[in-house]
Amino acid sequence: MNELETIENIEKKYISIIIPCYNSEKTINKVVNEIIKIMPNDKNFEIILVNDNSKDNVWQKIEGLCEQNNNIRGISLARNFGQQAARMAAIQYVKADYIIFMDDDGQHPAEGIMKLVEKAKEGYDIVYARFTHKQTSWFRKVGSDFNTYMTSVLMGKPKEIKQSSFFCVKGFVIDALKEYKSPFPYIFGYLMQITRNITNIDMSHRARIEGKSGYNFTKMLLLWLNGFIGFSVVPLRIASLFGILSSAIGFVLGLASVIRKLINPTIVLGYTSTIVVVLFMGGIILLILGLFGEYIGRILVTMNKVPQYIIRNKINL
Repeated sequence: MNELETIENIEKKYISIIIPCYNSEKTINKVVNEIIKIMPNDKNFEIILVNDNSKDNVWQKIEGLCEQNNNIRGISLARNFGQQAARMAAIQYVKADYIIFMDDDGQHPAEGIMKLVEKAKEGYDIVYARFTHKQTSWFRKVGSDFNTYMTSVLMGKPKEIKQSSFFCVKGFVIDALKEYKSPFPYIFGYLMQITRNITNIDMSHRARIEGKSGYNFTKMLLLWLNGFIGFSVVPLRIASLFGILSSAIGFVLGLASVIRKLINPTIVLGYTSTIVVVLFMGGIILLILGLFGEYIGRILVTMNKVPQYIIRNKINL
């Protein structure tokens, strides 16, 4: 074994825990301290906290935690890039056998970390926590269920697997994920391109320690678009089917109008029916053009090499 290999083995962590932070100055200390308390003394671990340009003083909290414990690392992004990009920023620094992703609001129980790792040791590449009773709003539940359904239909995710933001992946999966450079990151979708060796483990879901979720309708919609468009051409095929269907409807309506006119020449073709057909066809056309525009726009942004994230500061990295 050469010197470089020895250094890499020493630096490699057994478990890395990645936590994106946004407006969580009142919760992040409790979350991190709870993790440290449940970690066995023989476990080599690190906690990477990513400040996604939070509006509060969470970066100062992260700085304090990093000073207290060398196993805690801090990353501060130059602007708000979103949770997916914040995770990607941390991934680039990870060298671990098992990587845990969790939230900063205290809803994910720290004792679940080792449960996820132990399940992964059984031979699974990815282990998602499955929450039987989620302590979230109906809006978040609907959005989560829709994203899960979408990944099943568009990306081939096993239907029995329930995704969540509390999950464990093996090191080789993260090594592959480091090559993901899209400016519109959607980690769940990319993981499905790497492996289908996935399972769930049931776990409790707690109420937030404080505050409310930062995921509003706009952020949920953008996340949905990243998954819907980023990893599948199915939307384009759906658009083609819409075009065929619209053409067929237009042909049938036109043929019906001609037949009615031939049967009864005195019939005056209605203004209302004409407007309905025009509005229907116009709506379908605009929908399809918008979909094409979204794909083309993303191609342009990708060709311009817009970064996933930009790091302003780092601590203990």
